[in-house]
Amino acid sequence: MNIQALLSEKISNALIAAGAPKGSDAHIRPSTKAQFGDYQANGVMSAAKKIGMPPRQLAEKMLPLLKLENIASKVEIAGPGFINIFLDKQWIAKQIELTLQHEKLAISTITPQTIIIDYSAPNVAKQMHVGHLRSTIIGDAVARTLEFLGHKVIRANHIGDWGTQFGMLIAYLEKVQQENATDMALADLETFYREAKKHYDEDENFAELARNYVVKLQSGDEYCRKMWRKLVDITMVQNQQTYQRLNVTLTEDDVMGESLYNNMLPDIVADLTAKGLAVESDGAMVVYLDEFKNKDGDAMGVIIQKKDGGYLYTTTDIACAKYRHEMLHADRVLYYTDSRQHQHLMQAWAIVRKAGYIPDTMSLEHHMFGMMLGKDGKPFKTRAGGTIRLADLLDEAIERADHLIRQKNSAMPEKELQSIIQAVGIGAVKYADLSKNRTTDYIFDWDNMLAFEGNTAPYMQYAYTRVASIFKRANINPATLTAPVMLANEYEQVLAIRLLQFEETILTVAREGLPHIMCSYLYDLAGLFSSFYENCPILNAENDASKESRLKLALLTQKTLKIGLDTLGIETVGRM
Repeated sequence: MNIQALLSEKISNALIAAGAPKGSDAHIRPSTKAQFGDYQANGVMSAAKKIGMPPRQLAEKMLPLLKLENIASKVEIAGPGFINIFLDKQWIAKQIELTLQHEKLAISTITPQTIIIDYSAPNVAKQMHVGHLRSTIIGDAVARTLEFLGHKVIRANHIGDWGTQFGMLIAYLEKVQQENATDMALADLETFYREAKKHYDEDENFAELARNYVVKLQSGDEYCRKMWRKLVDITMVQNQQTYQRLNVTLTEDDVMGESLYNNMLPDIVADLTAKGLAVESDGAMVVYLDEFKNKDGDAMGVIIQKKDGGYLYTTTDIACAKYRHEMLHADRVLYYTDSRQHQHLMQAWAIVRKAGYIPDTMSLEHHMFGMMLGKDGKPFKTRAGGTIRLADLLDEAIERADHLIRQKNSAMPEKELQSIIQAVGIGAVKYADLSKNRTTDYIFDWDNMLAFEGNTAPYMQYAYTRVASIFKRANINPATLTAPVMLANEYEQVLAIRLLQFEETILTVAREGLPHIMCSYLYDLAGLFSSFYENCPILNAENDASKESRLKLALLTQKTLKIGLDTLGIETVGRM
């Protein structure tokens, strides 16, 4: 049920029938105060301006044309032409009943699209660090959301598995005779990487050998390819363990590294040259873009091939977009990378559009995000100033959750205790990030994220178990509830309306790629249920009809919290 969409259609039709231009938007939004009704329509002002009519006059003219019988109990004009809509209690109750009958909460049928989500993107031969957290969990939350709605979602883990560093690593493997690289742990491989880089920087003969190996690798040399594959496999085995710990849906099948597009690059450069988009400049091939200016105000040049014949990330991203249209048939591609890559992507996509590699209907979207900061307001690092490994961060989250949960549940069986500790510890890290607007930086704070109050994972998980416990405590099977939903007081009505706004929320998350909107909704829902629970006795209700009605509201709250947290990748537990 999408109340907002329903009211928008009704009011837009009435506006047009009253003389407003076709396509007039109702500008429907939930009211912020009870005296203004449940929803407000603010579109009269803009529509009236277009036809030169006083807004209130247009509002009075359209009011009799509104077809909200049995939906709204009252509709009133406020101020210069705002429309306040008070929903009918019986209509709300009927929608609650209908929603309860559907596994997916009666979400409206959508037109499915093929949507590619590019997220996580770690580098080969390095462990994932905290800088990968936001891309990984935000991208995964949006992937889960879009999949829930019925879209075909293709997860793309665009790993850094190509480039100069692989010549360096292969050369160092050969130097220290460590061809059995698959036996190395990733932690050792990181040390190995640092040593290889040191040799590359300090030994010119080694550097020359490394550069030759890059050429051989890109030319398909069997030995170099074998060594490269070992490095990739070692890395991804370790990364997959991290994804599983994080309850992230990426798998080995989702890896689409830079190497995937390598064979396309010569043809891309040749085609851009043939089309007059790429020109030679000091031996390099460059595309000049009028949309981007350098400090002198001239068109910015974007290099797609260096004078030594090497390709750049821009060339790869051009090929990547082309591939996602031609091979994967994407309608929409969402990239989850930090804000520093924005100009780079905009330039690559400008070239893609100019070259006609994708249709105008294909959407390329950079859903950029801010940084994770420490309490000092600086990038979150170790005390020594190094980058924090993601595995270490998760270890500490589990350790802190263990201490917290054991204090509250000392008598609980160890297996169940471990399950709760994992869910709370990992959930706390994820929710602390997901609950912040992805476009801004945020402060990482252990104490706040593990609190059992406020907008945190433990609070949300506890809210879910609290609702679920009502049925367990009374030994009631939800399937036996037959009495109709009745909304006898404001606590029941407010909770019911918020439950029906789940579809509006999840569609906004899907459209904007902003999981914090779902977090805010669930937090608000949990708070409204708490008020309802305190003011409306459920198991001790005054009669069976009220008891069953309130149990249905509790049941829908439980289901909504569960689905909402699932879309965020946050696990729920039976008790806490």
